Amino acid sequence: MDSRLRTLAQAQNGALSVNDAARVGITPNELTTLVRAGELVRVRRGAYVLSAVFDGADLSERYRLRVLAVLRTRPATDRASHQSALAMFQVPFYGAPTDVVMVEASTSSRQRSGLYLHARSSHSGRAFLGNLHAVSPEVACVQIAARYGFEAGVCAMDSALHLSRCTREGLEAALEQLPVSRRRTARLAIAAAQPLAESVGESRLRIILQDAGFAVRSQVQIVDGDDRFVGRVDFLVDDVVVVEFDGLTKYADLDGRRVLADEKARESRLSRLGFEVERVVWRDLDRPELIVQRVTEARLTALNRRAAMAR
Repeated sequence: MDSRLRTLAQAQNGALSVNDAARVGITPNELTTLVRAGELVRVRRGAYVLSAVFDGADLSERYRLRVLAVLRTRPATDRASHQSALAMFQVPFYGAPTDVVMVEASTSSRQRSGLYLHARSSHSGRAFLGNLHAVSPEVACVQIAARYGFEAGVCAMDSALHLSRCTREGLEAALEQLPVSRRRTARLAIAAAQPLAESVGESRLRIILQDAGFAVRSQVQIVDGDDRFVGRVDFLVDDVVVVEFDGLTKYADLDGRRVLADEKARESRLSRLGFEVERVVWRDLDRPELIVQRVTEARLTALNRRAAMAR
């Protein structure tokens, strides 16, 4: 690859456009040759990413790279919105598609292959990576809630709050940028959002538990009768069931086995204190009725255990 093109792309997080390439004397035909040689990945018409960067990225980072590359093909006045803006700010989200780049433009709404253009609203943009722009994280969050629903909105807001990318006051102000008819779901999502959620998996699990009518507290510190710290748990349900979200934790290596042993020891201490522990993994989130059943049964077991301990 031409050294000037590589330098240019590396300075732009690995993303470049056909116009970027032209500035260093690389033609569209030469870009096609680089794609065929496996040195570039074409993510959309006129938008490219260095293969070395793209191939080593996870799915969320690949989407972010796609957004950066596509924005480089757009006029400087355009800005990323919705999930595309959150991707730029590296804020995790759920429930919004990653096969399309969302862009506010000075145009009427229309969708092309992998690109959705919609009319600019009245709020201001936010500069990012030089001449690339995006709506603020607060605006992106309320846009996601309005377009994709309550769960998607809460997951985005939880993530943005947890990472200190926005504030609740900022979300309330951003809500005013939406048409009145589209504010209801976003308002409900703001009321339900919590900065304590450490992943979108935790956010989704909290919504399931609350929708089932359980009283849920997040990131609770448990102490024993002598005020000795036992552990911090993801959720304490009805004050008797500890619910942990395991995410992608692995136990195969030595460190993993040590973590597993520590967790089992902690669970034993929690059990002796009268709690029941339920663990939820990613695949469980697609069967919320089973989670509710397990937690309901765990609640009954914990209450029976406490009654026996009190006798």
